[in-house]
Amino acid sequence: MPQTSAQVTAAEISRIAGVTRATVSNWRRRHDDFPAPSGGTDSSPLYDLESVRAWLASRGHASAASPSEELRTTLRLHGQGGGGTSDLLLLVLAAAALAPQDLTAATRLPDADLVARAQREAAAAADAVPAADAVRFGTGDAAVLRALYACVRDEGGQAALGVLAERELEDSAASGAYATPAPLADLLARLVPGSPARVLDPACGSGTLLAAAARRGAGELYGQDTLPVQARRSAVSLMLMTPEATVTVRAADSLRADAFPGLVVDAVLCNPPFGVRDWGHDELAYDPRWAYGVPPRAESELAWVQHALAHLTPGGHAALVLPPATAGRASGRRVRAELVRSGALRAVIALPVGASVPLHVGLQIWVLQRPEPGGPERKSVLFVDTTAETQGAAGRGGAAVTSRTRGGSRSGSVDWEGITARALGAWRAFTESPDTFEGEPGVAYAAGVVDLLDDVVDLTPARLVRASRAEIDPAALSAEVDATRRNLLRAAKSLTRTAGHEGWSAAGASAREWRTATASDLMRGGALTLLRPLPDTVRTRTQAARGETGEGGTPETRAVLTSSDIASGSGPTGTPTGPYDDTAPVIAVGDVLVRAVADGDGPMARVADETDTGALLGNVHLFRPDPARLDPWFLAGFLGAEENIAGASTGSTVLTVSPGRLRVPLLPLEEQRRYGEAFRHVHELRAEARRATRLAEETARLLAGGLTGGQLLPSRETAEAAETGAAGRPG
Repeated sequence: MPQTSAQVTAAEISRIAGVTRATVSNWRRRHDDFPAPSGGTDSSPLYDLESVRAWLASRGHASAASPSEELRTTLRLHGQGGGGTSDLLLLVLAAAALAPQDLTAATRLPDADLVARAQREAAAAADAVPAADAVRFGTGDAAVLRALYACVRDEGGQAALGVLAERELEDSAASGAYATPAPLADLLARLVPGSPARVLDPACGSGTLLAAAARRGAGELYGQDTLPVQARRSAVSLMLMTPEATVTVRAADSLRADAFPGLVVDAVLCNPPFGVRDWGHDELAYDPRWAYGVPPRAESELAWVQHALAHLTPGGHAALVLPPATAGRASGRRVRAELVRSGALRAVIALPVGASVPLHVGLQIWVLQRPEPGGPERKSVLFVDTTAETQGAAGRGGAAVTSRTRGGSRSGSVDWEGITARALGAWRAFTESPDTFEGEPGVAYAAGVVDLLDDVVDLTPARLVRASRAEIDPAALSAEVDATRRNLLRAAKSLTRTAGHEGWSAAGASAREWRTATASDLMRGGALTLLRPLPDTVRTRTQAARGETGEGGTPETRAVLTSSDIASGSGPTGTPTGPYDDTAPVIAVGDVLVRAVADGDGPMARVADETDTGALLGNVHLFRPDPARLDPWFLAGFLGAEENIAGASTGSTVLTVSPGRLRVPLLPLEEQRRYGEAFRHVHELRAEARRATRLAEETARLLAGGLTGGQLLPSRETAEAAETGAAGRPG
């Protein structure tokens, strides 16, 4: 890999040095020896990274970047002319098995010895990773190798893997690759009854669905992906995450070159590519997998459905994420009819817009089961519509969760807790007794096979489920509307009172300036303690293998506070991915919680209350202040400030917050408390606004549904008032 210098922006220099952007601007103006721009434009100059580092070192500025950011920067310094990162992915797998002291020793080796060691360790892991070429490191790679060992030591193998995969995806033709959101992956895994031991994902991407299956107890994981970088990433990620499982991943097109032709598994989970015209229709016309009919050229999704069924044991289940057109396109009618007639299709669950890429489409989950010879006759198919959960939410004020994709696009507000509860509740009730399942009007409906086999075989959940709204009792709906409307009026009054509070005034002619300290400074002084999630240590993995847990309880007894919970204002909604021992940090009242990743909308920080007490930490930084020196709400307000977060964040596609670099004004405790009271009021204003918005949406939904469903009638007074108003307006 030839060494090529990289260029950095002023913002990147500020992150490397651990200073504000304004400080970098001052350096440029005040120091004649500050490196001159080497590229860019007058308004957005670029600087040679090596020159900037040398200048910072000459003034005693050690890098403040996190290990993962150091690895990312070092890779950039390596230049675009180098090879891929396959060798480095192998090295991550090998390095993750080493003890911290061994990783430290590796970083201190001379360049030649470091390269030789990395070559040996990466080569030893080559057989486990698909499409891995012979490992070749050179002395020019020493800086990258040293940064990788340090990143694995300090942040773990997954952090290093994320940086490498991010780079290779950006450098390859895989620009359309997106991970399945973790809540969607967990939902698919939970739709498979029991605990399947062998699970296949024939379009595994980064391995999110297989990881969800592993959390459900799967011990044999099989994956395949057409992109070699995704297959390699998936293999390494799964091996790091589930060391007890048997992981087999291959790189090839699953439809054209099935890597597991004789494999049958207990479950198939898949989020296949959509709308692919060149999927092999002509060459696969007589493929034995098409037991339900040859998929039309425009129906690659129905090819994936039958591929999944072909790999199931009789009675095994598959859950696939598909576009809504698959349920109703005329070209796929014959295959859909056979899937329904044979009993292979068990359920179709509609998801709200924004649940996964493409964000503008409301996707569907198809749940399938391979028919068993001599098995029970299946007389109905379950349809569930969760699209009403788009604006729903649970917890504090009913906030909706928002997220951003890798490309920065904003997804729709999605209440995954509500979606999961609604989908799983209906599915479990249906599977327990399909013949007596009554459903829920407007939400879940079991349609008879005979009724579905018409001229179009339209399997769209909204069409079938919403037709069941006529079963809603008018009196019950009217009572529900009245109750929701009263709650909305109370919430509106509360919001008005909260918004009317005046607890601040203008600062004067100019804004107040602060003398600040970093969180690291406050920690060294004892005013602040930083707690992080407990890593997946050898001890906790051993406990998992033995079925043991620490004194903190089993994973099921502890909730996990996630970054999304802080953004949405909800209580802890996450679940542990493995056992935690008694050293795992738990949240206490008064702790200050800061999101570890600066993505999406919503607040970045809040103060923990009784709702959070006892929860484990997800992707969240926990600051525990000394109450005699720091006010919690004052601390939360300034730690979560937009400019503060920006100055302490590193990364390009994913902005990771470096907690030690966040800055806090140095103020007397009494003045802190005044600021704290103001920030607490801002927090209450957000909560009231979320609650009022949720209730307004719910009231409008109930009214519209009741009017169109015939359960509610417009009053005469409303119509007469509208006519009077129209008559009074000038023509």
